[in-house]
Amino acid sequence: MFRTSDARFTKGIVPFKMTRYIFNSFLSITLSVTSHLFAQYAPGVGITGTTAMYKDSSAFVAWANSARVYKGYQDISNPSLGYVNVGDSTCAYGIAGTTGVVSLGDAGYAVLQFPSPIMDLPGPDFAVFENSFSDTFLELAFVEVSSDGEHFYRFPASSLTDTSLQTGSFGATDPTKLHNLAGKYRANYGTPFSLEDITDTPLLNKQAITHVKIIDVVGCMQNQYCTRDVNNRKVNDPWPTAFGSSGFDLDAVGVIHQQTTAGINESLLMQVMIYPNPLTNVLYIKEDSRQPYDVIITDVLGNEVITLQQQVLRTTINTSTLNKGIYFLNIDNGIAKKQWRILKSE
Repeated sequence: MFRTSDARFTKGIVPFKMTRYIFNSFLSITLSVTSHLFAQYAPGVGITGTTAMYKDSSAFVAWANSARVYKGYQDISNPSLGYVNVGDSTCAYGIAGTTGVVSLGDAGYAVLQFPSPIMDLPGPDFAVFENSFSDTFLELAFVEVSSDGEHFYRFPASSLTDTSLQTGSFGATDPTKLHNLAGKYRANYGTPFSLEDITDTPLLNKQAITHVKIIDVVGCMQNQYCTRDVNNRKVNDPWPTAFGSSGFDLDAVGVIHQQTTAGINESLLMQVMIYPNPLTNVLYIKEDSRQPYDVIITDVLGNEVITLQQQVLRTTINTSTLNKGIYFLNIDNGIAKKQWRILKSE
């Protein structure tokens, strides 16, 4: 019989065991590193574990009601093609799927406002909607928030997509490689964002978010044009998309948690009458709360055309310099905000 103590066998067995131990240790380390580098985030629409939110969800209590859009180039590497030309600021607010979309173009962005400030409560606080036609053709955007309209703070976005090969103009992206990037889901399904993901800072009141900024990701792998995630990794998405609809196509931003008027003195809320509408050369505002208010009139692109501050009770606005067309009247008394769509008829 063979005995394991025989030198002719122990000399072979020990190296084999050591080799297997070293191999298993190496495999364990490799799998750990690989798991870290290629961590999976929430999957696409309809798959267990998805975070996608359908536009008709009862979780949505409000939608953005004004926007300013700053459009980017169709192709940032070839400015001669000009800027994107699909949609305008009015397409960026209201209920998802109802007003069309506005294309931001390479590195373009939009700043949206809301009927009441967004609050940080458990779970997602708002969701951003894009219009992708599939679960894998994903055009992405960074998301930032502000409580004063001046200082913006970005959600820590992560992209674990392959950066060795450029995703083509109509290429596919795996949503499980994306986190805190708008555009993760197809049309009519919003990507949720939770304010708790943003590090606390004195200049951001997470219980009173007044502005949300959506910034197109330039998914180019060339160093001079690329954009990077929170870990300084290049974010890879379809590029170039040298069309009038280039870049992130913003549909809407839905609010899940917002401030309410509970506990606020009702006399401080706005009681406003505006007339006439349609208007010609003069617009009258009658406000009965005696609370000072600011007036901003914007065109359909979100550009301010008339601004008046600290008005009280009645205000007369000379609109003779405005061209014929549609405008938006915004009134803010620091506690409540209201917006009207007005028409300059001649």
